[in-house]
Amino acid sequence: MFTSITHSQIYVLDQDEALDFYVGKLGLEVAADVDLGFMRWLTVNVPGHPDRQILLEKPGPPAMSEETAQQVRELVAKGATGGSLIFSTDDCRKTYETLLGRGVEFTEEPTERPYGIDCGLRDPFGNSLRFTQPKG
Repeated sequence: MFTSITHSQIYVLDQDEALDFYVGKLGLEVAADVDLGFMRWLTVNVPGHPDRQILLEKPGPPAMSEETAQQVRELVAKGATGGSLIFSTDDCRKTYETLLGRGVEFTEEPTERPYGIDCGLRDPFGNSLRFTQPKG
């Protein structure tokens, strides 16, 4: 049966802007950036972990009709797509300060939780992102 999850997907409206955010601000690295003709296959990953990639997908064919893609783009623009990612970090507060210095806007500052310390932010397209420093 299955042995791992290799790719997760979130919708973005502009793949170049997504690249700037995920690589330029968050510090992820490009795993693949391929023009397939019918779509751009753009994936990023945590540095040193190419086995788990995030597809930064622009809504459109071939995954959906143009009519559906337009509806999805409208929902993305409203931040209503429900896309989310959770990252782990060794030091939540330090990562928060680093990203704050790079201009990342947060929805929640680092907060103590029963499972560790975490905080929240949104990407430029409304996708919810969190990163967590697990308890000990």
